[in-house]
Amino acid sequence: MPFDLPRRLAAEALGTGLLVMAVVGSGIMAERLTDDVAVALLGNTLATGAMLVVLISMLGPISGAQFNPAVTLAALLGRQLGAATALAYVVVQILGGAAGAMAAHAMFAEQLLAWSTNARTGGGQWLAEGVATFGLLLTIAAGLRFAASALPWLVGLYITAAYWFTASTSFANPAVTLARTLTDSFSGIRPVDAPAFIAAQLAGALLATVLAGWLFRPDQELRT
Repeated sequence: MPFDLPRRLAAEALGTGLLVMAVVGSGIMAERLTDDVAVALLGNTLATGAMLVVLISMLGPISGAQFNPAVTLAALLGRQLGAATALAYVVVQILGGAAGAMAAHAMFAEQLLAWSTNARTGGGQWLAEGVATFGLLLTIAAGLRFAASALPWLVGLYITAAYWFTASTSFANPAVTLARTLTDSFSGIRPVDAPAFIAAQLAGALLATVLAGWLFRPDQELRT
């Protein structure tokens, strides 16, 4: 890659932070503007999807715009990143996400850190997170293979849709999940519920990575 590791890590931290700011900030704004949960979710959805398009377009050329430990795991398994670099990516993603949650709180004059009391648990929610992350990783793999220039839009539109067709509203990102434990607002998740979400996300990512390795490779590559 044309950018050195410190700048790539800075891009990953910045991108994850801005993504979490969009998720948490739009959730707080929605709560303040409406009591209608559907309208609040719509506002949260549009802000998140739009921010993903911007961030992937802006920072993708620097770091790959992963912003997501599940995506980094797929890159590690595909030998696009070494183990040490992948670990560094995950660390800065988690730290950037936490900083993004605090920045969103500061903008709205909220307490910087507030453990979420928003319960998100149960088999349907866990399945939803596995499905959401599976679909996200397939979208990324297919986009990189067949429509790289459209990847920011593919990811933004997928997440916009997945907010509405998954029971969990599609976190699909362990770093964002951890960051959302730090906000007792519309977009939060209780810390006790986060590990099951993350396990489901990683399982979905692994399944998508295996499938993509077969599905998106032409026959002649599979025979070599």
